Amino acid sequence: MLLQTRDARGVVTLTLNDPVRFNALGAPMLEALQSALTELATDTGVRLVVLAAQGKAFCAGHNLKDMAAHPQLDYYQDLFAQCSRMMLSIARLPVPVIARVQGMATAAGCQLVAQCDLAVASTQASFATSGIQYGLFCATPSVPLVRNIPFKQAMEMLLTGDFMDAETAQCRGLVNRVVAPEDLDAEVEKLVQAIVQKPATAVRMGKELLYRQRELGLQAAYQLAGEVMACNMMDADAQEGAQAFAQKRVPHWRQ
Repeated sequence: MLLQTRDARGVVTLTLNDPVRFNALGAPMLEALQSALTELATDTGVRLVVLAAQGKAFCAGHNLKDMAAHPQLDYYQDLFAQCSRMMLSIARLPVPVIARVQGMATAAGCQLVAQCDLAVASTQASFATSGIQYGLFCATPSVPLVRNIPFKQAMEMLLTGDFMDAETAQCRGLVNRVVAPEDLDAEVEKLVQAIVQKPATAVRMGKELLYRQRELGLQAAYQLAGEVMACNMMDADAQEGAQAFAQKRVPHWRQ
C-alpha cells in the first residue's frame, strides 16, 4: 500500500501504491503514511522526502464508498482527525517534502499536494476540491489550499469543484514546476539535487521558520526570524559559508 525507498544521499521516496482505489486516503493508507512520517521525523540521516504515487491518479482523496458505509458522526470525526494529524506531520517533518504528481489529485488528494512543501507535476496532472459535487464542502483541504493560492481562486475551487489543469495550478501557486510526463522524474531530481547540496541545518531551520512565522504578525515574525538567523549563523556550515565568501572560494559543507 505504501512503498518506501532510500538512496545514499538520504532522499526517501514514499509511494502510494493502491492504484485500484486511486490511492484513496482510507484509514489503512493514512496509518501507513503516519507511521512512515513519524519514523522519518527522528531519523537524522534523512535529507528530503519525495511523495509519489503509482497508477493514473496521484490521490483521489477519501474513499466516499467507505464513508457512505459508515454514517456515524464519530467515524467521520476520527477519519478527518487522523487525516489532519498526517497532514500536520508533513509540515512538522524537519526536512522538505516534494509531491511528485503524475495524475489526478482530488479533495484530500489535492490537500496532500497543497500540504507538501514543494510540488512538481506532469502535464497530465489535474486538481480539484470536488467534495462539493457530492454535497460535502472540502473543509480540511481548504486549510493548506488557502495557504497556497489566492483566496478567491481557492474559493472558486472549493465552491465549484471544477478541475484545474497543471499549468493553471502552477500559475496560481499550487505547484512549482510542470513538465511532460516523460520528464517528471528528471525534474523532481533537479529540485532534489538543488536542495540536498545545501547545508542540512540551514534547510531544517528554514523550513520550521517558514511555517511558524506565517502564522504570526509582522513584528513577531521579524523577531522570530532574527532569532533563527542568529542561531543559524552559529552553525559550523554557516561559518564555513561566510569564510568561503570572504575568501572567494567554494564552501565545503559537513554533509
